Amino acid sequence: MKKQRPKHLTLHLIKLPLSGIVSILHRFSGLLLFLALPLLLLALQYSLSSIETYTQLMAVLAHPLPKLLLMGLLWAFLHHFCAGLRYLAIDLHYLGNLAQSRSSSRLVLAASLMLTIFFGARLW
Repeated sequence: MKKQRPKHLTLHLIKLPLSGIVSILHRFSGLLLFLALPLLLLALQYSLSSIETYTQLMAVLAHPLPKLLLMGLLWAFLHHFCAGLRYLAIDLHYLGNLAQSRSSSRLVLAASLMLTIFFGARLW
């Protein structure tokens, strides 16, 4: 007998496990870093061209909105890095069962947030 499956999924009612959320955030952070790459390269060019462009860049980065954007990019980098290490450990079969997967998901979220707070406090 064939199972009756819904034709239209209500995505807001589906509860993802924590590892699924970490996976989606890993993809989102990678996309965010890819899209921010031209802006980061431009900032690198301004910082290395001359002392005048460096002081202009520092004046722009002194405002709170660019600092918040940098904090977001910092979180994206740190989350992508930590989740990438998690996926590497999974691929190397260091994390095999469900309990290890769940605990590593919590560890990735906690580590990326703590590192963002640590480096963000130094940035601010």
